[in-house]
This record gives sequence, structure tokens and C-alpha cells, in this order.
Amino acid sequence: MTYLDGIIAHHRRRAANDARDPDTVRRNLPKGPARGFVRALVTASRLAVIAEIKRRSPSKGDINMGIEPGLLAREYERGGADCLSVLTDAPHFAGSAADLSSARAAVSLPVLRKDFTVCDLDVLDARVMGADAVLLIVAALSDRELQRLHALAMEVGIDALVEVHDEVELERAMAIDARCIGVNQRDLHTFHVDPQRAVRLARRIPSDVVKVAESGIAGGDDARRCADAGYRAVLVGEHLVRSENRAKALEELRVVLPS
Repeated sequence: MTYLDGIIAHHRRRAANDARDPDTVRRNLPKGPARGFVRALVTASRLAVIAEIKRRSPSKGDINMGIEPGLLAREYERGGADCLSVLTDAPHFAGSAADLSSARAAVSLPVLRKDFTVCDLDVLDARVMGADAVLLIVAALSDRELQRLHALAMEVGIDALVEVHDEVELERAMAIDARCIGVNQRDLHTFHVDPQRAVRLARRIPSDVVKVAESGIAGGDDARRCADAGYRAVLVGEHLVRSENRAKALEELRVVLPS
């Protein structure tokens, strides 16, 4: 069993055992508008940075278990981050819904719920905890699930970052008219990073789709390569979490977009 298989199996078991009524959860959705995750990416004057709050990962183990989400969120905002990404998966990434709520309350930035979304309640919970966007991993979902969860996110007023890893998954994302597509350079089956994956897939993504490069981005050179390939944003976790000077690291990532 691969990393992804095990993680998705866990989340599907959790979803199967969740007896809550989605209609009841809907009644607790926030009344105000979300902060506009995709809007923040497309209006950024430079390559946008989605700065991630992440304690650990299955492949790297502990990264920074002492993170205080609110403090780190404020540090990211001061450093020029355009959005946040917060891990809420507990058993594999040591995250929580409280991490997301704390981070969002500390700043004015839009926040992505970074988790393994497998059911309607996951999308609704993202809205309840304050997320402005939800992650939909194509490799983890059937075509029907992908279509339904994407539509549900739009219905409840949050954006969806639709994540792909190869050409086949990209075709599936485009089939549901995804407006924001993330290319994860980390293979979620092996966790190996291919630094050319984002450049290769960018050529196949329509120009009117907001492109986000994910994983394996560790400085200005990587950011420049993504910007030159047509990406509007990069999602960066480990590099920023481990950095001793996060303001400098963020500045290096926020490269000028090609004219």
C-alpha cells in the first residue's frame, strides 16, 4: 500500500463512520462571504505565494512540531504571503481544524484547508472552520465525486484548488471546468519530487485557468521557473517552515511575473 492509499483509506473510513446530517451542518455555515482565495492569487502583483502551516509529513517526519499557527500566520502575512494553506489532517500531518481557525483569525489572508477531501461533509466542515478554499485531489476521487465536491464548494461560497499529478489527472480536472489547478510535483504514491513536472504540465493547462505549482519549491530559482512556465502562484510548505528568515525566503519566492 502506498502513502496515498493508506491516507485515503483512513479518510474514507472516517467519512463512513460520520453519522452527522449534512443538512444540519449546512445550517451552521458562516453567513458572510469568504475572503476570495483565487482572487488573491490573480490580483497579486508578483508570483503569489501560498504559505503553508505544516508540522510534519509522512515522508519527512517531524518538520516543526512547535508551530503556533496564529504566530506563524502573522509572520507569513508580514513577509508578503498572499494566502495561507493549513494542514488539518491529524494522524498523518499533526494538523487540526483549530490550527486553521487560529491562523485565519490572526490575519486577513484567505486560507486553504489542506486535507484529503473525500465527502460532502469535508467540504461543509471546511466552510464551518473558516476555510476560504478546499483542496480536491484528483487522484483520491472518482470523476463523480470530483464533480460533486467541486460544485458543492462553489455552492457554499468557497474556492477549490484542484490538484493533479499527471496528464490523465489534468484531463479529468479540465473536464469539470476547474478554474484553479494545482500541479503537485510530489508523486503522492512514492512521495518523490519531480522538479520538471510543473513545467511539463503547464503547457497543457488553458491560459484562463489559474495555475498553482506545489511541492519541491525551495527558493527563487524554482519560483522563477514556475513563473516563466505560466504559473500565477506557488504553494510552499517545508521550505518556509524550516527557514530561519521567513521574510527573506518569502521575498525570494515573490518573483516578478513575465510581461
